[in-house]
Amino acid sequence: MTRTRRGYIARRRRRKAHSFSASFRGSRLKTQHEIRALASSHRDRDGQKRNFRRLWITRINSVIRDGWIYYSYSRFIHDLYKRQLLLNRKILAQIGIANQNCLYIISDEIIKKVNWKESAVVI
Repeated sequence: MTRTRRGYIARRRRRKAHSFSASFRGSRLKTQHEIRALASSHRDRDGQKRNFRRLWITRINSVIRDGWIYYSYSRFIHDLYKRQLLLNRKILAQIGIANQNCLYIISDEIIKKVNWKESAVVI
């Protein structure tokens, strides 16, 4: 059987592994360390998303509660969805930091237009 020459795919894979492990020093050039580093980076990206979402929620809640009108975060988000205003938490947090008055105006408009008797749950 003739020898199969490995083409550009194998070269590309080895070059990719070498370029990734070039930043490691000493005995850390092994593929086990590469695999572990890639797994950790993937896991930590998921954790970073969770942490940013928590940060945005905290910022929105603090701006809403410090405003001229007492309004809770959960009620605010519920009424946003009820009014079908598609603003995500990241944008709301940026609005709250940059211009608190704009977030107050949004919350006031929601409070005016939502029927509180429908949103109240009778137990």
